[in-house]
Amino acid sequence: MSCSIKSRARERKNDGCFFRQTVIVTGAGSGIAQAVATRLLEQGANVVAIDLDTTSLTTAFAKYPEQLLLINADVSDFDAMQEAVDASLERFSCVDKLVCGAGRLQMGAVSELNTQQWAHTFATNTTGVFNLCHIVSKHMIERQRGAIVNISSNAATTPRSGMAAYAASKAAVTQLSRCLGLELANQGIRVNVVSPGSTDTPMQQAMWEQGSSRQTVIEGSAAQYRLGIPLKKIATPDEIADAVLFLLSDQASHITMHDLRVDGGATLDQ
Repeated sequence: MSCSIKSRARERKNDGCFFRQTVIVTGAGSGIAQAVATRLLEQGANVVAIDLDTTSLTTAFAKYPEQLLLINADVSDFDAMQEAVDASLERFSCVDKLVCGAGRLQMGAVSELNTQQWAHTFATNTTGVFNLCHIVSKHMIERQRGAIVNISSNAATTPRSGMAAYAASKAAVTQLSRCLGLELANQGIRVNVVSPGSTDTPMQQAMWEQGSSRQTVIEGSAAQYRLGIPLKKIATPDEIADAVLFLLSDQASHITMHDLRVDGGATLDQ
């Protein structure tokens, strides 16, 4: 069933836009990627959920045994990702869509970061995206169709004090995605980016434990040259998932190489 205007009036979880499609979602163990995986399962998709720790998903997704494949693996390990994709193909025969949502937050000024922290940040946030895009795009090229959404950050285009490693790794993801989208456009494959701002996830909550807070994020900080959030609220994972699912869906069939910023206006719509 196609996603028509009429279908939008139905409950989101029952609209069937992804019915029987197979979607790989990395970082599905928590936060935004978990919200994406949940919504896809609700809409009838087969989901390959990849995370370093899928323990929480065993219970959370227990009612979708036929639709779900859980894989404990590190996205920065190319061979492990090749095995994961091979397992996906063996279980579901194809991969229709890919969402790269695995991420690592590393705080610290450039002068204070060590090389291991820098390397680990890029290994997860950037190399992990490359690994999956490299492997899955080959399969999509054979089928001459597919859609990829990579989750970046509004920090990719806006300087943040103490966030150089994270921001730089996400900037690399954004540009990698644009280049990939250009390379795959004539194969009928779309590649887009969703760039969230502050979102109520374990990653954001970890930042609050280091001296920030929900309210200071909303109000901004002149001392840190950081704007607040004009909509006066922190995003929920479901609000970011809405954007991801839109770009994955046929409703976005003529959109590629786009960076959709979902941050309540925090970067003044750069």
